[in-house]
Amino acid sequence: MKRGKITVDVAELRVVREGSEILHSLSFRASEGELIGLLGPSGSGKSTLMRSLLGVQVIAGGALQILTKPAGARSLRGKLGYMAQGSAVYLDLSVEENLHYFAGVLNEPREEVARVLEVVSLTSFARRVVSSLSGGERTRVSLATALLGSPPILILDEPTVGLDPILRRDLWDTFKKLAESGTTVLVSSHVMDEAARCERLLLLRDGHLLFDDSPTNLLAASKSSSYDDAFERLIEQHS
Repeated sequence: MKRGKITVDVAELRVVREGSEILHSLSFRASEGELIGLLGPSGSGKSTLMRSLLGVQVIAGGALQILTKPAGARSLRGKLGYMAQGSAVYLDLSVEENLHYFAGVLNEPREEVARVLEVVSLTSFARRVVSSLSGGERTRVSLATALLGSPPILILDEPTVGLDPILRRDLWDTFKKLAESGTTVLVSSHVMDEAARCERLLLLRDGHLLFDDSPTNLLAASKSSSYDDAFERLIEQHS
């Protein structure tokens, strides 16, 4: 789709914790309708960057704006949908009970529950207790809670970890449709094979942004046939 307005603007972002610099002057922008993969190994700074975007991380320098407002601004409440790694729903409640609860917290109408159930293909599971669902189904419940209120920005932390290839494919199809509808979708992963499913990649290593471009251009620039090999070559170039 045609790119719309800038939704995320990160400029020279620095984060320091316990005397160690975790993020080193990161700069990038994201627009409406982009499906962006935030990739890198464990410890690369992905979680710290996501916390910064959500406004819950103290930053040491630079600027970070979400929808032209400083990250963490009160006016951004409900504008960012966040899906944490692992289940973030109540296992002893049904799917729809969970969604009604979170819809109430966000002051969203009850009709929102039916809408998000449809988006994540869980309508027929609405009355099932979450503890009885498979791992992939629980992931979709968590995604549904993040979609309440149709936030213009979605931040998804390792949403496909531990899922089988079919479930991963189905979730990525959902992410793609959300981006096509105009949502900015940022998906973190440490699995380089998932790079091909994104239209743009942000590759982190030790708090440095090594690459910001398309998957196709990553392979071309590194003269690689696989994403794992491409990332290794990037690391060598920046060593």
